[in-house]
Amino acid sequence: MRNASASRDTKETQITIEIELDGEGNTNCETGLPFFDHMLDQLGRHGGFDLTVKAVGDLHIDSHHTVEDTGILLGGAFKEALGDKVGVRRFASNAVPLDEALIETALDLSGRPFMHYDVEFPGEKILGNPPFDPQLCEEFWRAFVMSSGITLHIVSVRGKNTHHIIEATFKGVARALRDAVTVTGGGLPSTKGTL
Repeated sequence: MRNASASRDTKETQITIEIELDGEGNTNCETGLPFFDHMLDQLGRHGGFDLTVKAVGDLHIDSHHTVEDTGILLGGAFKEALGDKVGVRRFASNAVPLDEALIETALDLSGRPFMHYDVEFPGEKILGNPPFDPQLCEEFWRAFVMSSGITLHIVSVRGKNTHHIIEATFKGVARALRDAVTVTGGGLPSTKGTL
């Protein structure tokens, strides 16, 4: 089974995560940020991962620490669950629409963390209690990429609604991860002999 659990306890956040890559898309995400929970649910559900995230953060100051630290921990757990990567497809890309929004995603389970993030938002926050700042999405993905060791490109083709743009991004990355981690052979997909 390709699974992992991890925890992080700092003065800013206390987070626990469990992930099963070969799951059924069952999720239970509670971060104190309802919109972020919804996005993590999209990541697990459309990635086909069983995902549990429990986070308590200093939301009275800002949402930044909770979102970034969740990305750090989730990326590390993802890397651990992926293991030696033998037989994985490795590369994946897609274009995911959500109404007027269209997001292109490409990734490589390369072992080399890199992110290109080209997503513009109309400017409004996602209403809720507390509201969600769209700028935090880039911080989440950067933290995830650095901890998981993947190469990730996210490009917005078009979109006017902030919610749609963000959700299409999470769905796009989820589907690309699902494709990339799929085991299709028995060898390591690298001419170097390591990933």
